[in-house]
Amino acid sequence: MRPGEAAVAQARLWIGTPYVHQASCQGAGADCLGLIRGIWRHLYGQEPCAVPAYTADWAEAGREERLLRAAEHWLRPKPLGEAALGDVLLFRMRAGGMAKHLGLQSGICAQAAFIHAYSGHSVTESALSAPWQRRVAARFAFPEGAD
Repeated sequence: MRPGEAAVAQARLWIGTPYVHQASCQGAGADCLGLIRGIWRHLYGQEPCAVPAYTADWAEAGREERLLRAAEHWLRPKPLGEAALGDVLLFRMRAGGMAKHLGLQSGICAQAAFIHAYSGHSVTESALSAPWQRRVAARFAFPEGAD
C-alpha cells in the first residue's frame, strides 16, 4: 500500500473520535493536529518531536505562522494544484488569518474530500467543497520512508 493510501486508511479508523483540544488518541479524543500526529505514528512508529502546548488560536494574536512553519519542517511541501490521496492540507479559516486547521485529503477529483477534526465535531470526513478549497493555504506530503 502506498503511503498516501495507508494514511487515508488510518485516518478513516479515527472517524468518530471526539474532538478534544491537544489530544491524539484514536477513539478517545483528537484535534486536527492530533489526528495528523496519530497518522504519523502509524506510518513511522513514533512522532518526530514532542509537541509543545498550543492554544486554539495558533498564535494568531502574535501573527506567528507556527503551524505552517512546523508543517514545512516535518512534511514535504507540494504545489496546491497537485492533489493526491494522503496529502496533508493546511487551512486559513478566514482571509488574512493564520493557518490553523489541518486535514488529510481522502478523495480527489469529483470525489474530493478530507478527514479532519474540529471543535464541536468528532473526526469526520467532509467534502472538499469550494468554500473549503478556498481556505487551503498549503499542501504537503508525508516524507519518504513510510510503511
